[in-house]
Amino acid sequence: MVCPHFYELKWAYGCPYDCAYCYLKGTFRFRLVEGRILPHFKDRRRIRRHVEAFHRLALEPTLVNTGELCDSLMGEGLREPFSEFIMPFFVGTRHKLLFLTKGVGVEHFLEHPEWRENAVLSWSLNAIPVAERWEHLAAPVRERVQAAKKAFDAGYEVRLRIDPMVPIEGWYHHYTGVVDAVFSRLFPERVTLGSLRGLTSTRNAVKDRSWLQFLCEGSSWGLKPSHKVRYAMYHALSSYLKDAYAYESIGLCKETLKMWKALRRDWRSNKCNCVL
Repeated sequence: MVCPHFYELKWAYGCPYDCAYCYLKGTFRFRLVEGRILPHFKDRRRIRRHVEAFHRLALEPTLVNTGELCDSLMGEGLREPFSEFIMPFFVGTRHKLLFLTKGVGVEHFLEHPEWRENAVLSWSLNAIPVAERWEHLAAPVRERVQAAKKAFDAGYEVRLRIDPMVPIEGWYHHYTGVVDAVFSRLFPERVTLGSLRGLTSTRNAVKDRSWLQFLCEGSSWGLKPSHKVRYAMYHALSSYLKDAYAYESIGLCKETLKMWKALRRDWRSNKCNCVL
């Protein structure tokens, strides 16, 4: 399984969006409340100490992911929004923060153009029928794309994850539709593709199990759709991005060496969502 080393800022955990296939439901299965992992925010004095230690120790320019254990924008509605708290520690440094989200709350970023050199905003998108069926409380896909456009127009680096791709009926039409919706509005710096996957802990913890029907092949990161199906989706969408938009800055998320070989791509040069 290929997943490049990356850095996390563990400032909070949980998520308000209740996506059926979220791996956090397995990781934090003992904190589930009616199917949701209620957001928990760490003490900011502790976060400050950890960030200060990071700046003392990090010798090379680094991208730090704020959205691995939570949604990066879920703290924007707090009395002191998370972005307002954390960005001053990074402005003017060699390092960047990655904000990964299915939300739309970018207002504080738009108010602070001085953050642009040190913040990367990344949206997790999906085919509209997939999002409507399984991403229960997340913002509609079109609203996420519109939020990404606002950030892009404001001069921020914008990345996208089309992940987890689900092989629903008509998947080619639905996923190329997402690509068209994006590229008619902005030109992302990077697009990362990933497929549906379910760790044992996740599969055992979730209430909505309807998505499990698509999983049939084991891997070191849980069950996945078959190699043949995943290959078809990756190849089709990568080809569409190249042919329709001359776009080739495409990464893969948590895929096998066998898949990289089948796609005739070098996993060692993978530039995916979570790395510089």
